[in-house]
Amino acid sequence: MEFVRVARWAQALEVRAACPRAVPVSGGTDVMVQVNAGRSRPAMLLDLGPVAELAGWEPADGWLRVGAGVTYTRLVEELGDRLPGLAQAARTVGSRQIRNRGTVGGNLGTAATKGVCHPVLLACDARVELAEATGGTRLIEADDFYQGERRTALAPTELIRAVWLRPARGPQYFAKVGVRNAMTTAICSLALTVDHDRRRVGVGIGAAGPVPSRARAAEEFAAAHLDWKGDPGRPLEAAVVRHFAELVARAADPADDLRAGAAYRRHALTVLARRTLTWATTPSTTRPADHLRRPGDQP
Repeated sequence: MEFVRVARWAQALEVRAACPRAVPVSGGTDVMVQVNAGRSRPAMLLDLGPVAELAGWEPADGWLRVGAGVTYTRLVEELGDRLPGLAQAARTVGSRQIRNRGTVGGNLGTAATKGVCHPVLLACDARVELAEATGGTRLIEADDFYQGERRTALAPTELIRAVWLRPARGPQYFAKVGVRNAMTTAICSLALTVDHDRRRVGVGIGAAGPVPSRARAAEEFAAAHLDWKGDPGRPLEAAVVRHFAELVARAADPADDLRAGAAYRRHALTVLARRTLTWATTPSTTRPADHLRRPGDQP
């Protein structure tokens, strides 16, 4: 297995074009687990860690353009106020050392359904910026990026350059269920966003199907019951919250495995759906403290 480390974005694209079978590595927190376990043996590992062009973020045309090399730690510390849902998801990843290494681009590239970024990107209507050596760049909706289990719309000669998200215009929450409270992958996960400007509710589901998915019927139902003209943060009736949770569970496609059964995953999603919608429509004093931390707060 060949290992190539590059320092410039143009060089990375050239290597990718010359060796389409190369597996890009950013933080390596997922790829190297697959390699060490013998589940993957790529012809080449392309290390993108030193590429400075991937490590920045900036406002652009009303969006936030977040480089593929931005780590989970920086999502929490630098973007927690602008992208609270993504910051909450990043905060649940592994240990501090893993958060210092893992990146949003790496999470996207491996496309494991349990990846924490996926539900949030779907709920936020995010876009993924892809580029190749010929100079071509394209933006693809997060909905269209996931093609199957660990398969994406990324062409063999393309690399992920950035993700584009709108700054939060309302509550955003991420929640997951695991076998313990920390340093564990998700048995199932859910992200919920409320956009006051667009009068839209977004719901993304992770680890409950072969690909991360949207709960579109639940999104439309919740949006229809929020009081956008008055107070969209007004508590909803219990029956509305229950039906919303049922719609979320119906949108999932879970399977039985060693970690959990399909029925348990559906039940867990109903609980997460009820909680996140309640948090989004309840005064902040009643929300769990873990979901109120601001950038710089101690864990």
